[in-house]
Amino acid sequence: MSQPNLAVRNNFRGFPRIERWLLQQVFKAIGPAPIRLAFKDGEEMSPPGVSPRATILIHDRQTLIGLMLDPEMAFGEAYSDGRIEVEGNLAEALEVVYKSWPGGADTGWYQRLTSTLLDRRQTNSLDGSRNNIHRHYDLGNDFYRLWLDEQLVYTCAYFPTPSTTLEAAQEAKLDYVCRKLQLKPGERVVEAGCGWGALALHMARHYGVSVKAFNISHEQISYARRRAAESGLSDKVEFIEDDWRNISGHFDAFASVGMLEHVGVNNFAHLGEVIHSSIGDSGRGLIHFIGKSHKGVFSRWIRKRIFPGAYAPTLNEAMNILEPHDYAVLDVENLRPHYARTLEHWLERFDKSSQQVAAMYDPWFERAWRLYLAGSIAAFRAGTLQLFQISFAGQARQPIPWTRAPLYTAAKDSKWMHATS
Repeated sequence: MSQPNLAVRNNFRGFPRIERWLLQQVFKAIGPAPIRLAFKDGEEMSPPGVSPRATILIHDRQTLIGLMLDPEMAFGEAYSDGRIEVEGNLAEALEVVYKSWPGGADTGWYQRLTSTLLDRRQTNSLDGSRNNIHRHYDLGNDFYRLWLDEQLVYTCAYFPTPSTTLEAAQEAKLDYVCRKLQLKPGERVVEAGCGWGALALHMARHYGVSVKAFNISHEQISYARRRAAESGLSDKVEFIEDDWRNISGHFDAFASVGMLEHVGVNNFAHLGEVIHSSIGDSGRGLIHFIGKSHKGVFSRWIRKRIFPGAYAPTLNEAMNILEPHDYAVLDVENLRPHYARTLEHWLERFDKSSQQVAAMYDPWFERAWRLYLAGSIAAFRAGTLQLFQISFAGQARQPIPWTRAPLYTAAKDSKWMHATS
């Protein structure tokens, strides 16, 4: 790849040429993104003919060398440490970098090697999954209350209009999932990975079903049980602190929202067996997950610092769950713009609570989580990540809805769904 032609400004005479060369190598690695790279008190560089959307200020030569060798990991570490500052909108800066990056962040041999090493350390075995989940979801409910909605729904919302509030959009998502599952009063539902319990409680309250919800986060399960008791739904919803691999019993429907990213592709066949043993050939289900358009490693920095053991599968990889059991795919929907909007709400609330976050943990943690949220916004905007919902049913399941119209009808108005008071 030819080295991009770059506009260079030397801010003072006699500035070492090594920094200029290093800045050029960084742009060679990430492509001609419309940003300005600036070495503290020295060199500035940006592609010619563009108006930089943001300035990335690099504090020391060691950080600059790291950016040249491994841009993704070095940026994440240096931003969290405070050795890199971004002047301008962080999410917008990352978005334009993602769009210009030739081949993405996972194409080099070193990147693939370090990704493999992370996979080995963060395996999603029974014990490994519990440790991975504990490191992210058991940080404390008070932390998540600062920036999630009132129900603590930590997955993509569904915005009927772009101006819908986060609370209303999360409520809309819960009901959208229920409509896709075609729930009826008296049915039994199993949920794998239930978060803080919002979906299970919504299904029981508004659709009259009974739910068994599995999760290995102690903090989340304890909170969900309290909510069920306070809502008078403990007889309809059972929250079980256990791994999805230990699901047993027979159900009419299976739901998984935001859990597949923590399963690992090597366990997809096992998940398919668990689903089939739960709903057989006459049940139906829905899987909602962060995915990718092409096979590739998930962000190494996010796996190291934020989401250990995470992986975003392609639709083709996800089909390895369903195809061996001859499940019919009824609907596939990509809610990518909805997740970008959800994250925008989260980041706005997070920024308003940044001092509280830093006081609860430390400034490094606060900067790392801001980068995680902003980087996720950028990835969904740029198309690096997708958000898929797959609804499916066994071959004995009848009937299949004639059109998709019921999905866009409020539950109280639908003829084939029923909401209880």
